[in-house]
Formats: sequence, structure tokens, C-alpha cells
Amino acid sequence: MPCTAQALRPRWISALLLAVALCACEPPTQITGAAKVIDGDSLEIGATSIRLYAVDAPEGRQSCTRNGARWACGEAAAAKLRALVAGRTLVCTQKDIDRYGRTVAQCTNGEADLGAELVRAGLALAYRQYGGDYVGEEAEAKAARRGVWAGTFTPPWEWRRNPRAETATGAPTQSQRGAAPAPETRDGCLIKGNINRAGEHIYHVPGSRSYEETVIDEARGERWFCSEAEAQSAGWRAPRG
Repeated sequence: MPCTAQALRPRWISALLLAVALCACEPPTQITGAAKVIDGDSLEIGATSIRLYAVDAPEGRQSCTRNGARWACGEAAAAKLRALVAGRTLVCTQKDIDRYGRTVAQCTNGEADLGAELVRAGLALAYRQYGGDYVGEEAEAKAARRGVWAGTFTPPWEWRRNPRAETATGAPTQSQRGAAPAPETRDGCLIKGNINRAGEHIYHVPGSRSYEETVIDEARGERWFCSEAEAQSAGWRAPRG
């Protein structure tokens, strides 16, 4: 046999290169089906919790200001998403898994990209930290003064750090002026997944009896959830009694 580089290459390297090539050819994971909307940028298809890729919508309890009056921009974003998914079979292409176990995906309803429609309507922002796919739609919404761009608002990622902030984009936040500490939350996910002394995995929703006194210690395996279905799918249960 000729003494070539191919002949001298160890077999394990050839096998590794073949495995990498095969992996690169695998199609991305897709989740399809009817969806239940959780908020303006997250939904569920069956037992799968999905966070829309590269967009960030106002949170459910968040409000914005236009014409001198406050309006429920978070509820408006969720309503827009419900309208986009109503009666449709979605196709969601997985991009990543976030730290809460949610599938980060780009979703279409057979006609339109959900993220693009939300941003174009001014009911979500391009989440540049995770992708620049919707920067053009955001510029279009801003120029046309649609949705949140018709007045003043706090970007959702800032609002989550201090839900009590009532300021406009670019203005000093309430935290900078010495506001009281915000309620605990993690990226808008409010359900606390606690592990008790007996090792039981129990989740607590806002307003429940033990919610306020429960402190999450992520080093112990405790975690936050964005919906009860997500908590139950991960093996947590609701409190008894």
C-alpha cells in the first residue's frame, strides 16, 4: 500500500470524522401541533415548553405608556400570539435549550414566522443578545410607531430585573433611584420548584400558601418554572392540602 496521509491516518480519527459528518447532516429537531399560549413569547405544544427564538415580549403583568395613559402591553402581546396560533398547527424548529429546560425555537403557523409578526407589530423586541434575525422588523415597527413604539416602555429584560419600574426606554430606572427590591423572578418565570427535607419536589405558584416563604437554592437542584405543565413534566408536584 502506498505510504499516503490517508493510509497513515489512525482509524479512530477516520471514525470521528465520519461521525461528525453524519451529525452535521441530521435535520434540526421540530415540534409540531396546536399550541397553548403562556405569554407574549412563550407557549406549549403538548408537554413541550417553548420560548420563541430571538424575541422578547413585554411580560404578562407589564404595562407601557402611550398618549399619556398606561396600557397593558404584556397582555396585548399575549393576545397577538393567541391570534397567530388560533386553530393553526405550528411547526417549531429547535435552536437551543435554555437554562430552565425550555425549547428555544423559531415557530411558524403555516403562513408566518411568529417572532417576526410579534416584532413587526411592535409587541416584542428583537432580542439581540440571542440573535439578530428580527432587527429589520423592529426597525419597521419603530418607524411606524406600532405597539410599544407608540409611546414609552421599559424593555422586557430590564423590567424583569425590576417589575416595579415605571420608566421609559433610556430614562433612569427606578432601581437607579433607590426603588424597593423587586419580587423574585428568573427571566419572567415565577413558579418556584422547591425540594423539601424529605426530598420531595414541590412547586409553588404565586399566591399559594407557601410561595412567599419559599426560597430557591439552585445549588441544591431547586429551580424556577414558567408554567405548571413545565414543572409537572420535570417531576415536580403541587402542594397537598
